[in-house]
Amino acid sequence: MMRALRAIVILAALLAPDAVARAAEIKVLVTTAMKAALDELVPPFERSTGHKVVASYDPSGRLSQRLRKGEPADLILIASSELDLLIKDRKVKDRTDVARTGIGLAVKKGAPHPDVSTPDALKRTLLAAKTVGQTSLSGGGVTAFYIQRVFAQLGITDQVQPKLRFAAGGPDGRVSVLVSSGEAEIGLQLVSELMSNPDVEVIGTLPDKLQQFTVTAAGITTSSKQPDAARALIRHLISPEAKAVYKAKGLGL
Repeated sequence: MMRALRAIVILAALLAPDAVARAAEIKVLVTTAMKAALDELVPPFERSTGHKVVASYDPSGRLSQRLRKGEPADLILIASSELDLLIKDRKVKDRTDVARTGIGLAVKKGAPHPDVSTPDALKRTLLAAKTVGQTSLSGGGVTAFYIQRVFAQLGITDQVQPKLRFAAGGPDGRVSVLVSSGEAEIGLQLVSELMSNPDVEVIGTLPDKLQQFTVTAAGITTSSKQPDAARALIRHLISPEAKAVYKAKGLGL
């Protein structure tokens, strides 16, 4: 009995270093639009693989700049338009589409829900609002300049500009916080980011003629020290289980 127990202890000691060697720390740069989903998806991945995911969140444009400036990362998960530029510049090796979301509108929880279902209804609602929130034009968010184009298409740029309130972007600078705090009466942002704040209510999305969908894609960086572990994380992020989470968080392909 003691001999068998000793053999088990010796075998465990021999296998332990190999298990540690296989476990990796994966450094990931992630768009804020995916934070709520990753908060739910990362823990089971870490439990099943032994890997540790170290995620840093920011708007896609800002993350792209950080990678270009040399910040170490194994994987980047951002808007596909930004990722394609990084691939072109040989900062990222490949692209895997993960999720998609459109631009929505939100009000503070419990506030009336104005009509935004058509371009004309949206125009009336924006003109009637005392304040309107959107992402800062300098924050690197993918919606910032597009929302400005929507105002121009509706012919209300001059009327809306004085009442705009800008969010800095990132986890601590969300448009939804402007809305929940009362600083903005209505906010425009990616649906997944709006839905991550329980103190606001999404009242609709931009009408089809004005909508812009953002595809979030993942890519292994050319400087990655843990490419195999990063690929394992990508496989987890495109699994059927992950897709169910995306649907619940306002994302989906």
